[in-house]
Amino acid sequence: MEGAKEQIVGRKAFLVLAALILSVAASLSGLASLKVSDRPAEKARVEAPLNLAILIQDDLVSRVGSELEATRDFIRSLPDGSRVMVAYVRAGSLQVRQGFTDDLEKAAKALRLPVGSTSASPYNPYVEVVEALRSFEDGGGNRNALLLISDGLDTSRGFDSDSAGNTIDLLRAVKEAQKRNVAIYSFYAPTVGLTSWNRTAISYGQSSLNRLSNETGGRAFFQGSSFVTFDSYFDRLRSVLNDQYARAY
Repeated sequence: MEGAKEQIVGRKAFLVLAALILSVAASLSGLASLKVSDRPAEKARVEAPLNLAILIQDDLVSRVGSELEATRDFIRSLPDGSRVMVAYVRAGSLQVRQGFTDDLEKAAKALRLPVGSTSASPYNPYVEVVEALRSFEDGGGNRNALLLISDGLDTSRGFDSDSAGNTIDLLRAVKEAQKRNVAIYSFYAPTVGLTSWNRTAISYGQSSLNRLSNETGGRAFFQGSSFVTFDSYFDRLRSVLNDQYARAY
């Protein structure tokens, strides 16, 4: 009788142990699948080589400095055969830090912190955009693109609703880009001047960037009147570049 009881107890203990093992195995399997699904997806890469000029307005707020690494990573991630130029838009001139080069690491290292002072403020970025556009060479197999990081505001001929998005220099930049077949993409960021506090100025600047990009085959990127990070902008820029390439070819 006692032997039968021992057998029953033994079977129960075995069943409990087996259930425990199965439960642990299921948990480990769930954790394994969770780790796989939780891994961040690899960022999409630009698929086709570009001739890319990156222009940064030199009086942007200091927060833009924290986005330099994201900009460097974007440059380094471009496909072989790409050529990059790095320049800064400032009062009276375009400061070219690196002319077009296929050495992407060299181009990435040419980035520096914006001055972040009104002493560097241009009346508008579009005069220097025209200057940069003239640096693109004719011919070649790469697509041409320009990335303008700016507040987009043009105060050279006043500051009112009639001139917003319709200034002479903006229209010249659009015409020059169309002539040279350069798509202009733009990231909005505020400067230490009007667009750091004036909502009307922000709206006018973004309107101008939107027109510049839309009429040259590019895209403008901004989120309301705030500025947080360029990470999402670069993700969307990669996607747009690849979509446009797929449609064209």
